[in-house]
Order: sequence, then C-alpha cells, then structure tokens
Amino acid sequence: MLTNNTSGASTKYIFECDGCSKKFSTKDILAKHISYSHKTQKNQKNTTAVRAQVEQTPVPQVTEIFNCDIYEFKTSQKRCILAHLNAHVAEQVYCCNNCDYKSIKKDHLQKHMKIHTGEKPFSCNICEYKCIVKSYLQKHMKIHPGEKPFSCNICEYKCIEKSYLQKHMRVHTGEKSFSCNICEYKCIEKRNLQRHMKIHTGEKSFSCNICEYKCIEKSSLQSHMKIHTGEKSFSCNICEYKCIQKSDLQRHMKIHTGEKPFSCNICEYKCIQKSVLQRHMKIHTGEKPFSCNICEYKCIQKSDLQRHMKIHTGEKPFSCNICEYKCIEKRYLQKHMIIHTGEKPFSCNICEYKCITKSDLQRHMKIHTGEKPFSCNICEYKCITKDKLQTHMKIHTGEKPFSCHICKYQCIQKSNLQTHMKIHTGEKSFSCNICEYKCIRKDMLQTHMKIHTGEKPFSCNICENKCITKSVLQRHMKTHT
Repeated sequence: MLTNNTSGASTKYIFECDGCSKKFSTKDILAKHISYSHKTQKNQKNTTAVRAQVEQTPVPQVTEIFNCDIYEFKTSQKRCILAHLNAHVAEQVYCCNNCDYKSIKKDHLQKHMKIHTGEKPFSCNICEYKCIVKSYLQKHMKIHPGEKPFSCNICEYKCIEKSYLQKHMRVHTGEKSFSCNICEYKCIEKRNLQRHMKIHTGEKSFSCNICEYKCIEKSSLQSHMKIHTGEKSFSCNICEYKCIQKSDLQRHMKIHTGEKPFSCNICEYKCIQKSVLQRHMKIHTGEKPFSCNICEYKCIQKSDLQRHMKIHTGEKPFSCNICEYKCIEKRYLQKHMIIHTGEKPFSCNICEYKCITKSDLQRHMKIHTGEKPFSCNICEYKCITKDKLQTHMKIHTGEKPFSCHICKYQCIQKSNLQTHMKIHTGEKSFSCNICEYKCIRKDMLQTHMKIHTGEKPFSCNICENKCITKSVLQRHMKTHT
C-alpha cells in the first residue's frame, strides 16, 4: 500500500486484488502483480476488479511524503515511489512466523531465522566469536590484524567501517538525532532509543533461569550469569582486582591513575563516575527520592533504602564463621573479620594510631588538623563527622529514642543504652591492671589510670589546684565564686 502523508492532508490510493486480497498503489501495478502471480487465471477482467478509495482534503503548499510498506523507503516524489514499487511488486513477501520481520527475499528470511534458532555457522579461528552470516565474520576479522582504515580527524579513534566513523563523529558534533517522545532522552543511534523505550514500557525480554533477574538486553543477562558462575574475565595488572565487565575494570583503573574527571561545581568534590557525581549533587539539593514505607527514613540511593529495610525485616544475611556476629552487608563482615585477625592496615603518620578502615583514619586525621566541618545551627558545637552532629541535634530536640526496659532511663545513642544496661547486669568489662578497680566504660578506666600515673591535666587559673577530670575542675571553680 502506498500512503501519501501531508501536513494537514492524507490521501490513500488502494487497489485490491480479488485473487489474494493484496493491495497496491496503482491499477498498473496491480495488473503487473496479476500477470506474475495469477498466470493461471484467465478471467483477468474479474480478477482486476478494483476498489478505489480516495480521501483527500487539499491544503495549499504542503510537502507530500510517500512511504513503502515493505521497505523503509520514503520519498517526496510520486514517480520515485512508483518506480520503487514496480521493482518489487511481482515478488513474494516472506514473513517470519515468530516476529514481525518481512522480506521479499527468501534467503534473507532464512538468515533471519537463525536469530530465533541461535544457529551461528560462521566462527573465528582466532577467538570465540561466532555469527550468522559470512559478511559479519569478514568484518570481525579486521579486528585481529588491526586493520582500521577509517580514522577520526579530531581524536585518535579508528574503526573498521565508514558507518562507524560517521556515528562516532556525532560524539564531537553533539548531534543526537533520536529522541524519546515520553522523556527528554536523546541519543545517537536508533537501537539505543529502542532499548531506552523498554524502560517506559517495562519490557524485560531476557530472564535468568536461576534467579528472578530480568533485563532489557541479552548482554546484560550474559553479564549477570557470571554472578552465578563466578566468572570474572577482567583483571587489574596492578592489584588483585577482578571483575565481570570491562567497564568495571576501566573504572577501577582510575583508582590507580588518580583520575577523577567529574567534579562538583559547588564544592571541591571529584569522582570517577558521572553517576556518583549525580548522587553527590543530591547532598546540595537535599533531594532524597527514596523513602521507607514503615518509618520516616529517606535517602538518596535505592541501595541505601534496600539496606535500611533489612533493619525492619531483621534480615542479616552475612555471618561470621568464628563468632555469632551477623550483619546486613558484606563490607561490614569484612571489617568485622579484622577484629579476629588483629590486622589494622591503616596507620597515622603523626601518632601511633592504627585502624581497620581508611574512613576511620580519615576521620582520625581531622583531630590533628583541627578540622570540624559539621556545625550546629543552634549552638556553637562543631564536630568531625555528620553522625556526631545528628546525635548532638537530639539534645536540642529532646529526642531520646533508646529506652531501658527495666527502669525509666532514656538516651540519645544506642551505645549509651548498652553501657547503662551493664548497671542492671552488674557487668564491668574494664579492669585496672594495677589495682582491683573495675568499671563499665573504657573512658572511666582511662580517668582512673591517672590516679596511678599522677597525671592531672586540668588546672585552675586562679590558684595552683590541679585535677584529673574537667568535671572536678568545674566543681573546684565554684569555690572561688
């Protein structure tokens, strides 16, 4: 069927064959069809009985676009579309019974069917590459000898085919010819748009036969399957890092090179990935798109919400094989295991402090630099970490989320409640190695040890009195007033 599309007008010319119900654009093309396809039918007058439908609302100065239903052929000239249709009017259209694919050539359909059967008769004798047609293999073979005749005049990009270079040039020009009609997504290639549209439709054609994972692309499923097989094809030549995807290795290598191409335009933050920067920007905007449906918790990332939900479900899938410790995340277990090994790989270059994690060392270093980036907007309190500020703010709000089930004691922090519970249990975990003194907290033992060492770090600025703790000094100062 030939369709004439105009801006404001639509004209259809339909000529239908009574022998097979096929439709054509002109009476002449229909006659040719009958002469080829219905040679045995003698009564061509009856066979060429025509039903013509013409619907047209003329609009002045419009551009007519003629489309072929069999090929993706378009033209603004009627004579061109007629010539095009004449070229294949006598040919039979071959249809795939699995999908919407159509072709006027039988061998094209046969080649297409290999997609459904998975047959790949052509294989590379150098690597494991396999393909459906010989031409694909010939193109692939150019990868091995390094033959790349087409090169970009702006960057060092080289490729096998001219079409690849043309597509690459759009990276420099910024041209994104294909756009989504639902959101603002734009891209260089049609196939990228087709893949993107599946996000809106929710279509996930590929599914894992081991777990419930589903995805849009076959390549994503292939990568996922490596999780089950444990295969990590890509490895770092500097450290022991191994990964499933090449992109993960490329990102990892930036750790060694120190490259951080993405930077925040508000603060000095720099990072390896664009997605990480986008996540960071939510700190400045205050955006927390993910929220818990049980409590008021909100967060920036979906993974943070998933981790949080385990608090409500009580799920702790990671457990220590030495003690009874269980936790929500693998990284927490890895950190815990260092307690058993005694390993403290991170050490301060100013004092003797050693710790388990890099983040602990970074936090410790702020003690030496005096840096306290987090400050209270009600009082003059400043601190090193965000969680300490959050704890401090509960003093102003009066919030005490932790309470003792034996007495009426309430407190701000879980650690305070754990210490308090030792009063009821009588547990005194810390003991002096000089005398029989025992106590609940480590800081209490540290204060006690000053009795043995004679250390009195707090002194009165009015008299010569010195004392062990700040609270004792404050009590002493009242004697002067």
